[in-house]
Amino acid sequence: MHLDIERLKKAKSRLGEAVLDPGQWPDLMQSLCDATATTGAVLVQSDIRTPDVPVTPSIAEMIDSYFEANLHVTDVRAIRGVPLHQSGRRVLRDQDIFASEADMLREPLYRHLDRYGFRWWAAISFYSGPAQWAFAFQRKITEGAFEADEVKALASLADSLTDVATLSRLVGRQALLGSLNAFEMIGEPAISLMRSGRVFEINPAAEALFDSDFGISNRRLLFSDGRASHALAHLLSECADESELRLHPSRRTGNIVVAQRRARRPLLIKVLPVHGAASSPFLGARFILVLRDLETIRHPAPAVLSELFSLTPAETRIAAMIAAGLSPDEISGQLQISVQTVRNQIKAVFAKTGTHRQSELAVLISRVAG
Repeated sequence: MHLDIERLKKAKSRLGEAVLDPGQWPDLMQSLCDATATTGAVLVQSDIRTPDVPVTPSIAEMIDSYFEANLHVTDVRAIRGVPLHQSGRRVLRDQDIFASEADMLREPLYRHLDRYGFRWWAAISFYSGPAQWAFAFQRKITEGAFEADEVKALASLADSLTDVATLSRLVGRQALLGSLNAFEMIGEPAISLMRSGRVFEINPAAEALFDSDFGISNRRLLFSDGRASHALAHLLSECADESELRLHPSRRTGNIVVAQRRARRPLLIKVLPVHGAASSPFLGARFILVLRDLETIRHPAPAVLSELFSLTPAETRIAAMIAAGLSPDEISGQLQISVQTVRNQIKAVFAKTGTHRQSELAVLISRVAG
C-alpha cells in the first residue's frame, strides 16, 4: 500500500481550516495527496461541474484542458460513478467502473489524461447539504492504481469531508448575508450571484429598484437594456474561473456595467468578487453586484459633515443643500434667511473645506456620501 495512514490522519485533522478560509483548499488537498502518494486532486460537484472549483496546482493544467475540451460533459467516470456513489459507495476507483484496463483506455477521457502522464483515479463521495460532491484523486501512470486497502482508508475521510463542507456552506451563507446587510446599512443596493450567474440573495435596497426595466425572473436578472444584459453576462463569463475580478483593457468601463432605463436615469452596476468564508465552493456564490441608482440623490449624514470639516449646524445645513444642487436664492427661500447670509455661510464652508466653488463643494460632499 502506497498510502501513509499517519500522514493521512494529520491531513484529515486540518480540513476544518477551510471553513473560514476557503483559499486553504488547494494546500489541504495537496496534503491529502502527499499522504496517499498521489500527484493531485480536484473537488467536483456531481451534477454541476464547473472550472472554478478547488484544484491542486499539480494538476491545474490538466483540469483546465479537461474543461476546455468539454470532457466534463461526457466524463465516463461521472456517468457511471455518480449512480454508484448515490447507492452508498463511499469510494470509487477505475476498477469499479470498467471491466478491464483495456476497456478503460478506449475512452476519450483516458487518452486525454495520457497526454499529461495521468491515468489512475479514485473519488470519495461526500455531501454539502443536499448537493453531492467528490474529492477526486488523480495519479500518474507510474504511481499505479489505487488498491483495495487504500480504498478502505480513503473511505474514512467521507464523514469528515461532509462535516467540513456542510459547515463551510452554512458559515459562507452567513458571511454573504452579512456582506449584503452591510451594504444595506450604508444605503447600497446589492445582489449576490452564483457562479452560473443565477441570483443567490438580494438586499431590500436592491429589491426596491425593481421595475419594468430591471428585475428578476427564474433567479435571473432581467434588463430592458439588451446591451447591459450582454455586457454583464460577458463580464461574468470572463471572470468565472478567476479568484479575482480583473480590469480588462478591452472594457472601457472596467467592472462597471451601465444599464439604461426607458423613463429613468441609468443604473450603474459594479461587479465585485466574493471574498473570505462567503467564497466557499460549497456555497457557489461568486459575485456581488453593487448598484448605483442615478435617480437617487445621496446625502451624507449631517453629523459626519460637521465632524469632518468642523462645520457649525448652520454651515452643515448650507453645505448639504449646496451638494443637493440648490442655488443661494433657493436656499434663502427655503431657510427664510437673506441671500447675503447664505453667501457668507457658503464662504465659511469654502474656507473650512478647502474649496472655492459650489461645484467643487458638491463633488467633495458627494464623495463623503459614497
